[in-house]
Amino acid sequence: MCVNFKVRLFIFHSLKITTMAKTSEILVAFGAGLAIGGLLGILFAPEKGSETREKIVDSGKKMVDKLKHNLKVGKEKMEEHMSKANDKVEEFT
Repeated sequence: MCVNFKVRLFIFHSLKITTMAKTSEILVAFGAGLAIGGLLGILFAPEKGSETREKIVDSGKKMVDKLKHNLKVGKEKMEEHMSKANDKVEEFT
């Protein structure tokens, strides 16, 4: 019975990993589709080329600024968690 349980657990774990991998692939494909669709929508918009290029540049700048902000916030949170972890380690030593 113990071996049977281990086999079932292995199969369940394998299926879970496979499902997670497929979900990741689907999300990446969905994101790529959104990006391509957005770009095509901008490129085929009924505006002057200079206005379209300006929109693309502005959009890129906004994405870079947002990424920088998110990285800064993530770094601050990581530093906070590291500080808490160090405090906990010092309590036990």
